[in-house]
Amino acid sequence: MRAYRFDSFDSLEELRLREEADPAPQRGEVLVRVHAVSLNFRDIAMLRGRYPRKCVPGLIPVSDAAGEIVALGEGVQAFKVGDRVLGAFHPRWFGGEMPSTIASDSYGAESDGWLCEFKAISQEAVVRLPEGLSYEEACTLPCAGLTAWTALTGPAPIRAGHTVLVQGSGGVSIFALQLARATGATVIATTSSAAKADQLRALGAAEVVNYADDPEWGKAVRALSGGRGVDRVVEVGGPGTIAQSLRAVALGGEIASIGFLSTENPGIDFFQLKMSGASFRNITVGDRAGLLELTRVVAATGLKPVIDRVFAFGEAHDAFSHLERGGHMGKVVIRVS
Repeated sequence: MRAYRFDSFDSLEELRLREEADPAPQRGEVLVRVHAVSLNFRDIAMLRGRYPRKCVPGLIPVSDAAGEIVALGEGVQAFKVGDRVLGAFHPRWFGGEMPSTIASDSYGAESDGWLCEFKAISQEAVVRLPEGLSYEEACTLPCAGLTAWTALTGPAPIRAGHTVLVQGSGGVSIFALQLARATGATVIATTSSAAKADQLRALGAAEVVNYADDPEWGKAVRALSGGRGVDRVVEVGGPGTIAQSLRAVALGGEIASIGFLSTENPGIDFFQLKMSGASFRNITVGDRAGLLELTRVVAATGLKPVIDRVFAFGEAHDAFSHLERGGHMGKVVIRVS
């Protein structure tokens, strides 16, 4: 098979395509022919030395994929050859409390990922594709889709009548917009682009705030929510946006902290944090049970993931560069086979 590996994380040029032996499924495993993978900001963060967890050079990158089962290992009964599946981001987090091994339990960082033509994987680490989705669409669900779903559910799920703030137009934010609208919530979005503002409205955002025009966008969001603030902030910016998120969130609301797009850390005003009255929940993608739930929601609602661009397998370098430049709307996908 063909597989990409990062010989080191010094530069994108270290991502090299190789010919390798096809893997064989062991007991309890399925062999998946990979049809499509999607990229996430974590893939760029690893490359640039900004990922907060251990990254092992020499591995196959990318955590998210969809494909077809082409062979079964001994003892596999849950799946059959021909089943269309996607891989769970955390292959051993099935549900309940987050396991202590979570930091090392994801693909593309400390174990081989999916940017290859075939992968042998435990039958417990895959779920069936939702009906109606292509491989290119389905491969966006394991990280971005599930992260958004986890941010909107959890101990205090978003319901009809709630207001949700999403930041920007990356994969997680777009999924959060679509899923929040599917629950009947009102969505306010932020962007720095007039063109993207129109696209966000077309996807269901009731209001869009241009943060480039209004650096105090947190106050603008609060005003748009009638002065009350939003019930949930899907916080993807990290240190660069948290202060404004605290201004936007309602008393008793929640900030679902997902990632970081900036490594600058200006610090948080303790009194602003205290007086916001909001809870702060760290999101680490989600478990297999959540992924199964998400696939059911996607199938039931007919939700279609938003894909910015699909690259060919031989264009992997271009796909990484496209994601790193920013400016995309939705997910960046690589078609493998």
